[in-house]
Amino acid sequence: MAVNGESLTFWDHLEELRRSIFRVLAVFVCLTVCLFFFKNFLFDKVVLAPASSDFFLYRMLGVDFSLNLVNLEVSAQFLIHMKVTFICSLILCVPYLIYEIWRFILPALYDNEKKSIRGAFAFASVLFYIGLATAYCVIFPFMLNFFASYQVSPDVPNNFSLSSYISMFTSTMLAFGLVFEFPAVIAALSSLGVVSREVLKQYRKHAFVVILVLSAVITPSGDPFTMMVVCLPLYLLYEVSIMICRNKVEQPEE
Repeated sequence: MAVNGESLTFWDHLEELRRSIFRVLAVFVCLTVCLFFFKNFLFDKVVLAPASSDFFLYRMLGVDFSLNLVNLEVSAQFLIHMKVTFICSLILCVPYLIYEIWRFILPALYDNEKKSIRGAFAFASVLFYIGLATAYCVIFPFMLNFFASYQVSPDVPNNFSLSSYISMFTSTMLAFGLVFEFPAVIAALSSLGVVSREVLKQYRKHAFVVILVLSAVITPSGDPFTMMVVCLPLYLLYEVSIMICRNKVEQPEE
């Protein structure tokens, strides 16, 4: 690897990596401190909004749904505040994290790779937030509605703890944010000549089975409707990946 025409040693790489990690941590800490003081907005307007009947999706569908959450542990609310603050800071930090990764690997790329890889990295940030929006606006409300209305017996009412709600919320958000990065990863691998459109088409059936399994993992209820809600955007991502992938593997030129 070389920077400005000068070759870097192994220790130079480590030093550059250390600087990148330090910059990312600095941005993350600043975002965490700022978000910590916006607790009311963060929880009332964002995190707990899908548990309220005022949530826009319920109003659009005419669904009368609300969820009463309870706290069962003494320190849970403070720890949840910290956890949600950290995760939201990480989510906001993703574009800068992707930029630092791009900045670190840039010197190792060929000239003809830099433009296409740059586009894939920029695309990654957009896809991450599209995944979050899909999970927040559609997937999580449907999952929450299903679990809240499901009962093994009318004699056993559903009382949900704040901890279980937050756990389901954060895991769903992060899972979809990461899964939606798949087209960006495929675009980068295609630019590097690792995968081609023909390969993705050849394994389309296998991918569909994997997507079904992944949907079942994300929606452990096994409800067919909820699984389909999860499966559909994931399969569409695979088709998008085929569309943006190169027709054939091309070897990079020095």
